[in-house]
Amino acid sequence: MNIKSLLLGSAAALATVSGAHAADAIVAAEPEPLEYVRICDAYGKGYFYIPGSETCLKIGGKVRTEGEWYDAYNPNNVRGTLWHTRAELQLQTATDTEYGALKTNTEIRWDWQEGGSTGTNFLHGSISLGGFTVGKEDSEFNVFTGYAGDVINDDVVYDGPYELNQLTYNYDAGNGFTAVISLEDTNSGKGATGSNGENSSDHYAPDVVAGLGFKSGAWGFKVVGGYDSIVEEGAIKARVDADFGGFSAFLMGGWNTDSDKLNKYAGANGAGDAANIGWGEWAVWGGLSVPINEKWKASGQVAYTDSKIFAATANVQFHPVKDLLIEPEVSYTNWDSINEDQWAGILRFQRSF
Repeated sequence: MNIKSLLLGSAAALATVSGAHAADAIVAAEPEPLEYVRICDAYGKGYFYIPGSETCLKIGGKVRTEGEWYDAYNPNNVRGTLWHTRAELQLQTATDTEYGALKTNTEIRWDWQEGGSTGTNFLHGSISLGGFTVGKEDSEFNVFTGYAGDVINDDVVYDGPYELNQLTYNYDAGNGFTAVISLEDTNSGKGATGSNGENSSDHYAPDVVAGLGFKSGAWGFKVVGGYDSIVEEGAIKARVDADFGGFSAFLMGGWNTDSDKLNKYAGANGAGDAANIGWGEWAVWGGLSVPINEKWKASGQVAYTDSKIFAATANVQFHPVKDLLIEPEVSYTNWDSINEDQWAGILRFQRSF
């Protein structure tokens, strides 16, 4: 056999072997195109597009730990200290549609207090589109006017219910005029079983909240009313806000349609001997905030009721770095009708993201 014949035979053998194993060859898949996270600034700071979709997502929350001394809501609480830690996770989505932005809001809270297990609360969960919101949020009796002052113990004098299911329509004319109408679940939220022991079984009529507001320049005014369909009474709140440049201030007043009864919108926030002391016929709140510099701010609030509850709170907010808060606060409450009072304090550390 000459060299030429040997080479031809070897080539034929290699071709035969290669053909026999062609079906078993490993073929690398084409790499998927890499999609970087895109910023979505149409709905505010912090949103980004979920890869592969046109839905924008925002992830946020906070971790908080604080020491509490006594209790501004309870004259019978003589416990010297209580340490409380909380974590919250919030997910918000937004997608553009022909009817406006389709949004969702989800918020979950975990709480731990010394000597107790972790408590979980599905705080908020709602869908909104074209001015309509449906799901679990705080009552529009609070949200529309704005909560009370920029202090931790802002609702020692009750200012309205918080978490409850609702169907709400918010209107914004774009010229400073706003309005709201909300059907709120009778059987959820504080006062759901009747603030005075009323029987709410088989009760399906919703509570109703409605409000109007106007803002021009540094001044804003809002009024809101809530009707408790179990108690068949309600309350009205009116609020004025002003920004004077060097400080901001608010004044809010509330009227109870029946001073002898509590209802979901004019209820009681006390505990112990003060558990059932509500507004009486009326309540007032006032407060101010003074920015000292970019790291420091001081805030205070006072409130008083027809039932002779007096509550005062003051704090200092310190931001040593962005998104980190250190906040000492002191409160004093006096329940004149039961001849009781209480001093309380909080030292809070909070990291928001």
